[in-house]
Amino acid sequence: MNKERIEIAIFANGCFWCSEAIFQKINGVKEVLPGYIGGITENPTYEEVCSGTTDHAEAIKIIFDANLLTYQELLEVFFATHDPTTLNRQGNDIGTQYRSEVFYTSPDQKEQAELFVQLLNQENIFDKPVVTKVSKATTFYFAENYHQNYFNSHPEKSYCAMVIAPKIKKFENFFQEHLQK
Repeated sequence: MNKERIEIAIFANGCFWCSEAIFQKINGVKEVLPGYIGGITENPTYEEVCSGTTDHAEAIKIIFDANLLTYQELLEVFFATHDPTTLNRQGNDIGTQYRSEVFYTSPDQKEQAELFVQLLNQENIFDKPVVTKVSKATTFYFAENYHQNYFNSHPEKSYCAMVIAPKIKKFENFFQEHLQK
């Protein structure tokens, strides 16, 4: 059996509760950690990030086994599970903290992400151009403990039931081959 080849991907695509819940279901993902990245404030709090004054995005750090899952496959899920054509907005969540951005951790990830965005735009996959930024990863600040594993811990909350659960269902229908057994 092959030894694990652990890599890290960092994506910002709106509310990290939604993103975390989706990526946790993918075979090869070891851990998904919500947090903040891309801003100017050191050790930001959720309240500070939500104020829009830190320049941080809500994001997820995905730790995955590259022997089981490719970065390309993660990009496919990332772009399919949010609207990459809206600037600083995902649904009713509005502000720079909800922007669409790929934070690369290697030159290879940068190249793959840039080519993926270029392909999406060339093929007119979406009705509007993709506005997702591709940026070098900076310091990733972990979100407060109450944000960790949020959907699984609070499925009865209205946001989880009305917003996150339908996104997960849609994801499961389109990406059955990537689901954990």
